[in-house]
Amino acid sequence: MDRLDVLTVGRIGVDLYGEQWGGRLEDVASFAKYLGGCPANIAVGCARLGLRSGLVSAVGDEPMGHFLREELIRNGVDVRGLQVDPERPTALVILGIRDRDTFPLVFFRENCADGALTAERLDPALLGATRCLVVTGTHFSRPHLAAMQQHAMALARTGGARLAFDIDYRPVLWGLTPRALGEIRYVPSAEVTARLQAVVRQVDLVVGTEEEFRIAGGSEDVMESLRRLRTCAPQALFVLKLGARGAAAFPGAIPERPEDGIYHPGFPIEVYNVLGAGDAFMAGFLSGWLRDLPLQECLRRANACGAIVVSRHGCAPAMPTAPELDFFLERGVRVRALRHDAELEHLHRVTTRRGHWPRLFALAFDHRSQLQELAATSDRGPEAIAAFKRLIYRALLEVAERREDVGLLVDDRFGEDILADAAARPLWVGRPVEEPGSLPLRFAIGRDLGSQLRRWPVTQCVKCLVLYHPDDPEPLRRSQEEALLTLQEACFATDHELLLEVVASRSNLPVGADTLARALTQLYDCGLRPDWWKLPDPGSDEGWEAVAAVVKARDPWCRGVLLLGLDAPLAEAEAAVVRAARHPLVKGFAIGRTIWGEAARGWFAGTMGDEEVVALVAGRYRRLMAAFERARGGGP
Repeated sequence: MDRLDVLTVGRIGVDLYGEQWGGRLEDVASFAKYLGGCPANIAVGCARLGLRSGLVSAVGDEPMGHFLREELIRNGVDVRGLQVDPERPTALVILGIRDRDTFPLVFFRENCADGALTAERLDPALLGATRCLVVTGTHFSRPHLAAMQQHAMALARTGGARLAFDIDYRPVLWGLTPRALGEIRYVPSAEVTARLQAVVRQVDLVVGTEEEFRIAGGSEDVMESLRRLRTCAPQALFVLKLGARGAAAFPGAIPERPEDGIYHPGFPIEVYNVLGAGDAFMAGFLSGWLRDLPLQECLRRANACGAIVVSRHGCAPAMPTAPELDFFLERGVRVRALRHDAELEHLHRVTTRRGHWPRLFALAFDHRSQLQELAATSDRGPEAIAAFKRLIYRALLEVAERREDVGLLVDDRFGEDILADAAARPLWVGRPVEEPGSLPLRFAIGRDLGSQLRRWPVTQCVKCLVLYHPDDPEPLRRSQEEALLTLQEACFATDHELLLEVVASRSNLPVGADTLARALTQLYDCGLRPDWWKLPDPGSDEGWEAVAAVVKARDPWCRGVLLLGLDAPLAEAEAAVVRAARHPLVKGFAIGRTIWGEAARGWFAGTMGDEEVVALVAGRYRRLMAAFERARGGGP
């Protein structure tokens, strides 16, 4: 069995975070859905920092449980230890942000899946194949869960694992407060203290806040609590989280003050949401400790991870990635409210994207005006446009069988049912927002882009075609750039990727080998950083090299370029595909009318039947894919 660096045990659930800040939880109108639970958050944080992490827990066999499993996998967490309980629901937490010190939360954990874990259901091979096992305090609050974690610790010890303990004290989950007071972090209890001390005696690392060490040590003075715990665990490493003041580590005797231990100060940032910061701290610390870095560096990494998460909305989705953490540590704090640090947020966004598309062949049939014009001259009428698009989709599904590099661009006006069906398939899906042919750019979904995009599945990529020439009159260029920046802001706020399609040839201005490169330079200069570019063939290798140089210099994290077809004849498009494939920045194509235009004319004229359309579209689609693959060879 593959050996893991870290395996966490315990809570997992869906966090429903209120999206309105500064009010009562009763007045929150909408929620964002995230993966949550201390051990799950730590596992995600460790995976994002490059550790091989896994989770032992359980979810229900329903959409919320499926969501959590998919999120773990998407973030690189090993799910061999994640059980699916067919009888119990997935745990749920509802949270809000009242102010910088008040974070109301309500746990719904009665009869939940992760609360039914037992020792008998653990996998000895998995637990024996980890370098470090992390147990958490909440799952010592019930006898059967405590027995389960104790058994997990014994199995991990047999494999030579280090044992780490995150105190993770939630009084409400120990039955010490009413459900409505889930935000309370400290209630003294001799029984809780005794149970936690029994755990501390067995582990190599204990991490907690001042309140958590007070409950574990049984004293209102945190340093006295640490001294009492030292008598329980002479060899354990204690790590004390001090919030904005930083953190301290105590590998031996406990000093008078935290700062007299191995100490690292906090980072000067603005606190937005403390929830999840401790889990990020633990992941950051483990990313150093398990690599045997000096404790000072472990604390530095941990403090940085906590600072990043404390400035964002959510827990698991806010966890930094390794490139993001390295960037932050090297550059330092530039903007106290880190969620407003454009460079850091861009790096976070591009290193946590969904899916991996080293090659992508998208069939574009998001066309609206062209098909309306065609339908208007036929006996079928405009109501047949949706039926024709379903034929294109049939052809796409035929080609997509056993492939992982197929995508589509389709609109919701004539392809709403296609979008719904594609959501359940392993397809890349793009969806247009522009008003067809608009110059200056207008959006078909209205002016309130954010609220409209909030209704789209986050797996759909926002596609926008802009008619843009670098030599357009300045007022036109500025107008279009402002519209695109507004769209980009809405995409980022709603967690959608953005594909920007640029066509310069529809103006009366000349188009040369450097036109595309100059256009992209100006768009980058104004602040645009789309996830994808969709571009026409510049006509030469030199043109592609110029485009690649711009993208590499301005945004090396860009997913790449998709070639568009502009209704070129098939042979001409095939030559353009071959030329594009010679350049690694081009990941494939998003071509439409070249593939299905002839079929559309025949079908609307009544000279071509449904099956002929499907066969013709599938054949041309395959031909262009094969041309790209032959030209690219075995490369990415």
